[in-house]
Amino acid sequence: MSTIFTKIINGEIPAYKITEDDNFLAFLDVNPNAKGHTLCIPKQEINKLFDMEQQNYVGLMEFARKVAIALEKTVPCKRVGMAVVGLEVPHAHVHLIPLNEMDEMRFVNKVKLEKEEFEELAKAISANL
Repeated sequence: MSTIFTKIINGEIPAYKITEDDNFLAFLDVNPNAKGHTLCIPKQEINKLFDMEQQNYVGLMEFARKVAIALEKTVPCKRVGMAVVGLEVPHAHVHLIPLNEMDEMRFVNKVKLEKEEFEELAKAISANL
């Protein structure tokens, strides 16, 4: 059975996409810890990050770095934090979270954004790539 991320990749579920290439996709988390919380995923459905082939793992990290730099140019923050948890969706993914305080990495305090805010934010981050 396909994961929710595979369904996003295949266009079965909408997402606020930031950028993609042949192997990876970046999109805004719809339940964000902070404004700009972004997920970077491999298009290959694989459950665990460290089960990825080394070349794909390194590719994902390079892709995430590019997105994080654009994110930091777009969303005012002290830095962009990165987390890999992987328990909520069985598809390898990296969280990029604009940080101004440590609580924004805790995955308990969420921010609410309207559809228009998500759309504008995705477009703005994309423009900074």
